[in-house]
Amino acid sequence: MNIVDSSCWIEYYATGDLEKEIVETIEAVAELLVPSIVVYEVFKKILADKTHYDALAAVAHLRRGKIIDLNEELALIAVNASRKHRLPLADSIIYATAQKHHCALWTKDRHFAGLECVRYFAKS
Repeated sequence: MNIVDSSCWIEYYATGDLEKEIVETIEAVAELLVPSIVVYEVFKKILADKTHYDALAAVAHLRRGKIIDLNEELALIAVNASRKHRLPLADSIIYATAQKHHCALWTKDRHFAGLECVRYFAKS
């Protein structure tokens, strides 16, 4: 299973100019877990940059994966991840979700570089 960070989803919808491995992961929806905070971040950014229709189309794609809601257990794991790795709120929730579900986390967000189970691609 895989989790794709908001940074990759946003670039996928903004430019489509992503590494082949990330595109393949995004398009393999049967293998995707999607933290609900990713839905928030992607919808907010696309709504700001494009049309409401574009933002809803992105959410429809996200919903083809399995949405993982934030619950008490994930919140506590996220706090520990935030403290240990100095991650901001949303990133700690995304990382905690990957850790709990033993997923690879695909990202272009520098906060995740070097963390366990992270597939980091530097922004070009």
